[in-house]
Amino acid sequence: MARGTSTAPRADRWHRARKAVHRARTGLRRSAVDYFRGDGSDWLAFAALLLTVPLFGGATVAWPDWCPPESLVLSLVAGGLLLRPASLLGLYAVVATALVLETVIVDADGRVADPVTPGSILVVASVALSGLLIAQFRSRVGVPWRRGGTMLFDLRERIRAQSALPPLPRGWHRDMSLRPAGGQSFSGDFVVATRTGPGRRTLEVVLADVSGKGMDAASRSLLLSGAFGGLLGSLPPHAFLPAANGYLLRQSWDEGFATAVHLVLDLDTGDYELLSAGHLPGVQFNAGAGRWQEIAAVGPLLGVYDGAEFHPAKGTLRPGDVLMLFTDGLVERSGRDLSEGIDRLTGEADRYVATGFRGAAWHLIEAVAKDVNDDRALLLIGRE
Repeated sequence: MARGTSTAPRADRWHRARKAVHRARTGLRRSAVDYFRGDGSDWLAFAALLLTVPLFGGATVAWPDWCPPESLVLSLVAGGLLLRPASLLGLYAVVATALVLETVIVDADGRVADPVTPGSILVVASVALSGLLIAQFRSRVGVPWRRGGTMLFDLRERIRAQSALPPLPRGWHRDMSLRPAGGQSFSGDFVVATRTGPGRRTLEVVLADVSGKGMDAASRSLLLSGAFGGLLGSLPPHAFLPAANGYLLRQSWDEGFATAVHLVLDLDTGDYELLSAGHLPGVQFNAGAGRWQEIAAVGPLLGVYDGAEFHPAKGTLRPGDVLMLFTDGLVERSGRDLSEGIDRLTGEADRYVATGFRGAAWHLIEAVAKDVNDDRALLLIGRE
C-alpha cells in the first residue's frame, strides 16, 4: 500500500509538469505566430535582439579585426524595423552599455588599438537615430512592418479585381488597360462596372480620373472606387453622377474633384447613353463609314458645386463599331491642342480595325503614351 500511495502522487506530478510544458510551448508558438502576423507584442523580437548585443560585443573584444564595433548596427537596423519605439529605446540603452564595456575591457587588457573610435560611435548613433525615426513613423501609421507589404499587395489586388469588367454576351467584346504614373502600383484612374436591368442586359461602366496622379491620388482613388462601386447599379443610371457628386462634396478634400464618364449600354440593341462629369469625350468607330466620331456629353466636374446637372449624349453601336473611352494622360500634352492628341490616338487605333480591336488597349497606350508621367486608362467596348 505504501508503494502504491507514493507512485500515484509521482504520476500526478509528472502529468501536471507535462501539461505545464505543453501550455508554455503552445503559448510561445502562439506568440510567435501573432508576432509575425503583426497582431501581438514585440517582446519576442526584443528578446532575440537583446541576445545579439552580447554576441557582437564579445566578438568585438575577441576578434576586433573581424568584428568591429559597427557590427552592432545590425541589431539597431533590425530593431528599427521590428520594434515599437519604447522597446527600441531599451535596445539602444543596451547597445550603448555594450560600447562602453567594450572600451573598458580593451583598455583593461592594455591593447594599443582601441576598436571603439569616435567614428564608430558616430556610425552607431546615426543608425540608431534613423531606426528611431522609422519606428515612430510605423507607430504613427499603425501598420506593422511585417504586415505593411502584405496589406499594400492586398489593396492592389482588390483594386484590380474591382476594376475588372464583367463578362459580356456573345456578339460583344471589351478590352481595358490601366497604367499608373511612373510605373507604380496605384493609380488615380479607376474603372467600376456592372451589368444591371432585367436579365442583366444593361452594361454600366464608369471611368474616373481623380485629381493628382500615382501614389498622391491612390488613397482618394481607392475610397472613391469603393463608393462608386456601391452606387453603380443601386441607383437609376441618371442618378449616379449626382450621387457621386454629392459624395465628393461631403468629403471636403483640398483636392476634392474628379472627372468621370458613365456609359449605359443596352446589350440587346446596342443603344447607349454617355454621361460626363467634366471628362474627355468618348470616340466611336463607325464601321460603315470607316471613321471616328467624338461623343461629347455635358456636365461639370465632380465635387465642385452642389446641384450639378449632367446631360447625356446618345448613340448606337452597330456590328463592327467600337466605343473608346480614355483619360487625359493619353491625349493631353503641354503646348499641344487636345484635338491633336485625340487624332493621334484614333490614328493609332486604325491599325487594329482588321483585328476587331481585340487586345488593342495595352498596345495603344504603348504607342501614344508609353513614357508619360501621368496615369493612363483606356477602355474599348466593341460589337461584333
